[in-house]
Amino acid sequence: MNKQKVEIPLTTLPFFKYEKDGIVYYEFDATECSPPEPMVNTMNALTILKDKKERLVGKFFHEPTPLYDKISKYFSHTAQELEDGSFLITFAKL
Repeated sequence: MNKQKVEIPLTTLPFFKYEKDGIVYYEFDATECSPPEPMVNTMNALTILKDKKERLVGKFFHEPTPLYDKISKYFSHTAQELEDGSFLITFAKL
């Protein structure tokens, strides 16, 4: 898998883009950030998802449950707790 660094407006974290099984993924790691930076980066990055063949994948130091209510009308999410206690959240446009 070939990950390419991409610039996303109004974000402060590095983002990477790759394709897998016909789906385009944008990935970032917010585990070293302090609130509100993870939520701000996620909200700004969600604006680039234009169709159902794109996903945003974020790694968080805790599950970002306050974010879910803010985006529930427009995006779905799946959460996976990792061995180190962090969470990998995948967002998709509804």
